[in-house]
Amino acid sequence: MGKYFGTDGFRGEANVDLNYDHAVKIGRFLGWYYGPNRGKTAKILIGKDTRRSSYMFEYALVAGITASGGDAYIMHVTTTPSVSYITRTDDFDCGIMISASHNPYYDNGIKLMNAEGEKMDEETILKVEEYLDGKTEVPMATRNIGKTVDYVAGRNRYIGYLISLSRFSFSDKRVGLDCANGASWSIAKSVFDALGAKTYVINAEPDGYNINKDCGSTHIEHLQKLVLEKGLDVGFAFDGDADRCLCVDDKGNVVTGDHIIYIYGLYLKERGKLLNNKVVTTVMSNFGLYKALDKVGIEYEKTKVGDKYVYENMKQNGHRVGGEQSGHIIFTKYAHTGDGILTSLKMMEVMLAKEKPMSELAAPVVFYPQVLKNVRVKSKPEAQNDPDVQAAVKSVADLLGNEGRILVRESGTEPVIRVMVEAWSDEICEKYVDSVIEVIKKKGHILEA
Repeated sequence: MGKYFGTDGFRGEANVDLNYDHAVKIGRFLGWYYGPNRGKTAKILIGKDTRRSSYMFEYALVAGITASGGDAYIMHVTTTPSVSYITRTDDFDCGIMISASHNPYYDNGIKLMNAEGEKMDEETILKVEEYLDGKTEVPMATRNIGKTVDYVAGRNRYIGYLISLSRFSFSDKRVGLDCANGASWSIAKSVFDALGAKTYVINAEPDGYNINKDCGSTHIEHLQKLVLEKGLDVGFAFDGDADRCLCVDDKGNVVTGDHIIYIYGLYLKERGKLLNNKVVTTVMSNFGLYKALDKVGIEYEKTKVGDKYVYENMKQNGHRVGGEQSGHIIFTKYAHTGDGILTSLKMMEVMLAKEKPMSELAAPVVFYPQVLKNVRVKSKPEAQNDPDVQAAVKSVADLLGNEGRILVRESGTEPVIRVMVEAWSDEICEKYVDSVIEVIKKKGHILEA
């Protein structure tokens, strides 16, 4: 990760951590880097979510791109995966999504994508950061100032693409959609309506301030209530930029990303289409997922936390499905990033193909109780690598055997060590987490408040 850009773009509170000047400079650099720097006119795609500050960042990026001689194509309010899809299918040099995903409205972010609609490579990101820090110069365009193109047609083409992927009509299904007052509000219902579903939509009235506010995938209890009250077959909840999706089954239970990986992985295996007989997870996937995968003979990879790392593993090894418990699911045959609406369509496909309710499809994944505690430490590496701490972790791992696991990892953004245990009871989890934390404390690693 760089100075400004993390695993999911340059993110922070609007006009505090991430401001208008940053956006102009990012546009200035990209407009030049993909344009005059290569002897041509840059063609750059921009999308945004529904938060109020997205307008400011959109126009700032456009100003920067055109000032450097590039052409900015604006999709307006749309989803992150739609920007990824249109970037790669319509021959753009790069794509930009303005969003802070599931964060509150006062945060925002700038996500950069390469010509394939994948997250931008680190080498280019570092060049952007050098320009932000004033270490390099970029010339202004004079006779060849760029233009702005309204590209809402790209969003409509993405909707058409999603509809084309369905193998079934949804005509006899009653479906709930929670759009988080975010980017999916103008897309998800259109797709499900076109496929014949009877849709019940909540949180699809964005006002610039209510994105993710007590709604969407981070507050799925509202969708659970809707599914039960209306007697729906299934519900799908998206986040602010719709790159993630969680489900609610016909009994009102939450179906997480781990369940989705299992359900679709098994569906592919049964049809002889699970390449390498593997799915890709992160280290934060629940132990219950691995137990369920073991029972059906599906192997798995484990990556660091972050859909970026999941995709890198999938691309390198040719895997078909992977993701995170939070609902970032990637289907490499169809997309180069997590896509919440695509995920919902794939879950509908499995339900209809197997003629089973979501509750039955998800039932084999029985989550183990989990306790996770954050410990503020003076030095993350010193605490993590302390021989006594490592011995305590190994002792817990030995005691858990094949019936649980312990994970100790460093936070990427805070002076925190995260200690997590999954086991057969909450009491056991609590006991073993506390035993490791006690060793960290005794060794003097704790950072006092």
